[in-house]
Amino acid sequence: MLTAGSRIAHYEVIASLGAGGMGEVYRVHDTRIKRDAALKILPAALAGDPDRTRRFEQEAMSAGLLN
Repeated sequence: MLTAGSRIAHYEVIASLGAGGMGEVYRVHDTRIKRDAALKILPAALAGDPDRTRRFEQEAMSAGLLN
């Protein structure tokens, strides 16, 4: 679990929004475009599972987050 103030690339974690079977969701501040966003992270234990990775990507595509 990430804590407030942690950084992932250009995102600064503000707070945890929740967690579920497919990952953890955080409220973050995008320092590049200066706005808040939600960031979902696939747990490391599942990142090596091709089926889980594919489903994670499909979820993002269906939400219009990946092209």
